[in-house]
Amino acid sequence: MNQLVKPLLQDSFGRSINYLRLSVTDRCDFRCVYCMNEDVKFLPRAQVLTLEELYSVAQTFTELGVNKIRLTGGEPLVRPGIVDLCREVGQLPGLRELTLTTNGSQLERYAEGLRQAGVKRINISLDSLDQQRFTDLTRRDKLAQVISGIDAAVAAGFERIKLNAVVMKGRNDDEVLDLVEFARSRGIDITFIEEMPLGDIQEHSRQQSFCSSDEVQTIIAERFPLLSSTESSGGPARYFRMAGSKSRVGFISPYSHNFCDSCNRVRVTVEGQLLLCLGNEKSLDLRRLLRGHPGDLTAVKQAICDALQHKPEAHDFSHGDDVQVVRFMNMTGG
Repeated sequence: MNQLVKPLLQDSFGRSINYLRLSVTDRCDFRCVYCMNEDVKFLPRAQVLTLEELYSVAQTFTELGVNKIRLTGGEPLVRPGIVDLCREVGQLPGLRELTLTTNGSQLERYAEGLRQAGVKRINISLDSLDQQRFTDLTRRDKLAQVISGIDAAVAAGFERIKLNAVVMKGRNDDEVLDLVEFARSRGIDITFIEEMPLGDIQEHSRQQSFCSSDEVQTIIAERFPLLSSTESSGGPARYFRMAGSKSRVGFISPYSHNFCDSCNRVRVTVEGQLLLCLGNEKSLDLRRLLRGHPGDLTAVKQAICDALQHKPEAHDFSHGDDVQVVRFMNMTGG
């Protein structure tokens, strides 16, 4: 990829924004219990950004100095044309890294094509290695398909592969060590994530299922002493090393170790809403600007720069069951 561009995006707290999480679809072939309800309603096509508009968003942000883009969903690999979009976005001047987050169900089919298209790193969601529990958590019986996808990604030779596991007490906290062992056996990384209060779910109590990163770290340290690391992937995870393994263990802790002071990212939903903060409903309608000024990104760039001045200093997530952000994660962009 090409020479880096100095970031032009800065919020009112002096934080430089060089990382965009761009959702390519709200659709998903899973129905994970912490992400959406079983009967979720997806957006009509007219409200969804076209592939050309998604490319324009990526182009706009790279011209403003963003050098890392992560494609998300929903499940990005169910979007027709996703590999071509990756190839085009990956060639944008100034982009240092193109990455993607997936549930892994389509990776056996797409892993090699994604790597050849320029995707450097890939994150794969995996919350359980038990078939029945996996089915209960995702509401889909596709564990074997996901594991085959993980192995296909390893074979494809991405620079790094990371598993993402949302840990919930009474649901999968007893599998933490098994998940670490699984990652070690394949020489890939794993990050444990505290469940976030996005969307009104009825399936379980978030307050009762909350498991902090410190608790997870204690469980892991019983078998694998963790060594602090200064490594960073450019996102919010704190990483640790383990003796005798190239795998890293990361923690994303929006509650217990708030990382807002170093926030370097924004999100764009598939309907073109620029979200300034994961825990805030303030947004800018980029779809309206793109369709109102076809072929001219000047107005879009100015609107983005102006909006950044309203990026909040921090979110205010709490452990209760009150709905703090109405939109589900599949609408936000994972």
